[in-house]
Amino acid sequence: MGYDEELADRIRELLATDGDVTEKAMFGGLAFLVGGKMAVSVSGNGGILVRVDPDESDRFVESTPAEFMVMRGRQMDGWLRVQPVDIRTRRELSKWVTLGVTFARSLPPKRTGR
Repeated sequence: MGYDEELADRIRELLATDGDVTEKAMFGGLAFLVGGKMAVSVSGNGGILVRVDPDESDRFVESTPAEFMVMRGRQMDGWLRVQPVDIRTRRELSKWVTLGVTFARSLPPKRTGR
């Protein structure tokens, strides 16, 4: 199953004024990277994956509709899955995109090879 192109377009619209965004096919979906660091991804399984501070993962799962991302049977702290029903409006989607972008921007610059 491919990712939701309409959802990808909605995220592109939210990030249109940010000149530091790139897109990359990853995990069967389409990732949006900020400064080379993944912020949010349109999932091939529906909905989005959002990168957050791993120390905040539990709080988000307890207080929002987000769930932990699970990869190969393992819970991935710092990665949340948000279902399509919870990102129907621009406001709902914008909240998650902003969260992912803010965290990606807080990370140290990527080190380049020697």
